Amino acid sequence: MNKWLKAAIFLVSSAFLTRLIPFSSWFRILDTMIHELGHAVMTLIMSGQVLSIELNPDHSGVTYSILTSGWSPIIVSLAGYTSASLFAILMFYGYAKQKQATGLLTITALALLSIIFFVHSGYGLWWLIVFIIVNLIFYYLGPKVRNFYYLLLAFLCLEESVVGPLTLGLRALSHPKQAGDATNLANMTVLPAFLWGLLFFLFSLGCAKVALQLFWRKR
Repeated sequence: MNKWLKAAIFLVSSAFLTRLIPFSSWFRILDTMIHELGHAVMTLIMSGQVLSIELNPDHSGVTYSILTSGWSPIIVSLAGYTSASLFAILMFYGYAKQKQATGLLTITALALLSIIFFVHSGYGLWWLIVFIIVNLIFYYLGPKVRNFYYLLLAFLCLEESVVGPLTLGLRALSHPKQAGDATNLANMTVLPAFLWGLLFFLFSLGCAKVALQLFWRKR
């Protein structure tokens, strides 16, 4: 079977199955956290200032920042979806190297850093606090339970890293002025919002293929 077709079938199947797990929607906000952290970290790299981050129960998020002119806003707008896609690879790399415990602590540390530096109020603050507590509980329940939980988070991140750009592309096609990062990039470049959404989606598929290859190699 063609590797791209195999990856697509596996991705769609896992997306369907994980949605049958109770509270899976709640855990999918992890992808939003990584997306917004990507914006925030790139803002700091570009010598900008991050004011705050919001995480919402509908899986949306906003990073409020101050940037200088030039290429900085373009690079920061690119960082969100690409960070989420690359993070999915990192999750499965940790699984392939049997570093689930380290990976879970890393995710927990990112959530804690988000509270300290960026998320100071609202739904996102409470989500991060509860998420940290849940992670620590699973961490101390033992290797088997911890590894299953880590793999669940990995698949949720993988699916959302693909579904997010797909949804963005479809929204950019129907509402090009209301398509988040794609709209921002369209306003700053000559490319339309739909094309930016398509580029994000193709990048996410490439990353998903790499992540699944790491998973199959481990299996």
